[in-house]
Amino acid sequence: MKLDDAALDRIAELARLDFSDPDRRAAVLRDMERVLAFVEQLNTVDTRGVEPLVFMTEEENVLRDDVALPGVSKQDALRNAPVKDSDYFKVPRVVDKG
Repeated sequence: MKLDDAALDRIAELARLDFSDPDRRAAVLRDMERVLAFVEQLNTVDTRGVEPLVFMTEEENVLRDDVALPGVSKQDALRNAPVKDSDYFKVPRVVDKG
């Protein structure tokens, strides 16, 4: 499938992309044509009798048990803090008042 400038403009509008640079625009157009050519090639493959693949494996819900493990105590966590105030880490203000 051959894309024209109007189709690329419409795709760029829908995707909120800017292809104003001519070199970038040409590269994107080539890349999109290559993708469409690949999809067209996939459409030629005979898939009769092939069930759609929903999952990559046959396994279901292979999860580990949720076990609580001992964590770091508050004192241990604050031990290496560069600046602390009793039970808290002190960090620089990131939001100005106002």
